[in-house]
Amino acid sequence: MTVLANGYVQGCLPDELKKVLKSVASELGDSIHDMDTLKVIPLKGAMTNEVYQINWPTTEKGLVRKVLVRVYGEGVELFFNRDDEIRTFECMSKHGQGPRLLGRFAEGRVEEFIHAKTLSAADLRDPHTSALIAAKLREFHDLAMPGPRRVLLWDRIRNFLREAKRLCSRKDAEEFNLDALEAEIGMLEEELSRDPHPVGFCHNDLQYGNIMMDEETKLLTIIVSIVFHVYNPVAYDLANHFCEMAANYHTETPHVLDYSLYPDEEERRRFVTIYLSSEGKEPGEDEVEQLVSDAEKYTLANHLFWGLWGIISGYVNNIEFDYMEYARQRFQQYQLRKPMLSGPAVSVSQDET
Repeated sequence: MTVLANGYVQGCLPDELKKVLKSVASELGDSIHDMDTLKVIPLKGAMTNEVYQINWPTTEKGLVRKVLVRVYGEGVELFFNRDDEIRTFECMSKHGQGPRLLGRFAEGRVEEFIHAKTLSAADLRDPHTSALIAAKLREFHDLAMPGPRRVLLWDRIRNFLREAKRLCSRKDAEEFNLDALEAEIGMLEEELSRDPHPVGFCHNDLQYGNIMMDEETKLLTIIVSIVFHVYNPVAYDLANHFCEMAANYHTETPHVLDYSLYPDEEERRRFVTIYLSSEGKEPGEDEVEQLVSDAEKYTLANHLFWGLWGIISGYVNNIEFDYMEYARQRFQQYQLRKPMLSGPAVSVSQDET
């Protein structure tokens, strides 16, 4: 018996999801007469949603249809508007980015199943794969999406701070020194906004689990897992990807980050060079150095964003993941890396590494 999120069990799916799956099957030329013929396979590695592969037999003997069901985690409405998410998802699909949307239900959505390999933590360090990611990320940043090309990073961090303050116990609020964070965010925004930075449509969560590769064609697909995807400085998105190299979400301690795996300067410079040259124009050395430097500074914004996300998730999400310890590590890294900027010294967390 396979247990789904929110207490769902295979063979006892909510009526709304059953109806959606039957409709999807019909549109794909299949039919589902007996829900017991469904096979539900949990997919590991998600930290906000729960993700499942659902299979059923087709009318053609021996062939199996596969779809992906994404069940929203508890409290995800604090992070995004579901209608906005679906609009973004559909628009990206029209641009050939990611899977097709097949159906929706109250707690999630049904997506096209991509027949490709999800990357592993080690894959991000492979030079050939990393080069493919760099080129694909540039393509993603160049997407023309609806809405204003306005940087939303700082608004989102401040929204997260408000939610963290609302949810936190006094003990946790004091540990993470939340009362000091508004000034810290203002200082960081001022420092990082002194010079103009190229803005693009950013993924903002480019961890290995959100990248898939067709093993025959070697083509990459970037997966939209939750709408963190908005216009931001592209340096912030590069910084996010570099920070994700410290993570492996498929271990017994998925919340533990190993910053010895953070890419060294040579790796970062190589990634940036490929990113800038992916449209056929050879970048100058100064352009490469500038983006490498900007990405390093934006790691600080990443640590604040994901640190606050961890605190909120620790209060609202039931997925087995130590969100609070994850948050501590992100704030500790913020403190360690903060000397790269000038500005008032404000303690973000009382924990020190």
